[in-house]
Amino acid sequence: MVISNVPQQVLGVIPARLASTRFPAKALAPLHGKPILQHVWERASKARYLQHLLIATDDDTIATVARKFGAQVRMTSPDHPSGTDRVAEAASAYPHELVVNIQGDEPLIDPAAIDAAVLALLDDDEAPMGTLAKRIEDVSEITNPNAVKVVMGRDGRALYFSRSPIPYDRGGGAVYFKHIGLYVYRREFLLEYPSLPVGPLEQVEKLEQLRALENGYKIKVAETEYESLGVDTPEDLARVEQLFGTRGVWPSTSS
Repeated sequence: MVISNVPQQVLGVIPARLASTRFPAKALAPLHGKPILQHVWERASKARYLQHLLIATDDDTIATVARKFGAQVRMTSPDHPSGTDRVAEAASAYPHELVVNIQGDEPLIDPAAIDAAVLALLDDDEAPMGTLAKRIEDVSEITNPNAVKVVMGRDGRALYFSRSPIPYDRGGGAVYFKHIGLYVYRREFLLEYPSLPVGPLEQVEKLEQLRALENGYKIKVAETEYESLGVDTPEDLARVEQLFGTRGVWPSTSS
């Protein structure tokens, strides 16, 4: 569906691979009768601002399963060090001006969150990259290094991402935001991204998005109510199963 107030064509790419240290073949793990990847595909397909959606993979098994549930598949190199590199290769074959990198292990992805990230980038002509952040409500996440924090300036652009609590709350009353790992790129920037030099901050934090900041690029951040819940382990999958069983339907939030 093409939206009249979104002039750029938007491509959604779901990178998927079979290898995973903590949860091998998690993309194909069954969740209420469907592979996790299929849930992601079906949810992302509901985003209003995606004109095209595909799955990028280097694995024939994933490709076969994806095609069976109706997804378009783009085969990519097996040598990519990250999902962003895989997305960049897939996007290079398409003319779309904006590209959304949709994590293949988030079966609860909110289509409205995808739309919010797209609109945020469209609202900032100087930023080549956009993402999402959610206000932290669970205080334990502030000190949890697996919950990446982000601080923004008044213009809504990222100042820094860190696994540490930022900002430092010296006087009390600080507001903390958790980074949600959904990215929107302008095509030219995405194709250049894999070749950008890795800086010392990315090396020590192990956060790929810092590469943009360290090389002088702006990242637009949109606030969302979407609570990201990725499946990294079998225990994570059990939590998602329980959430579905409790509610009976997939949760939906507004962004």
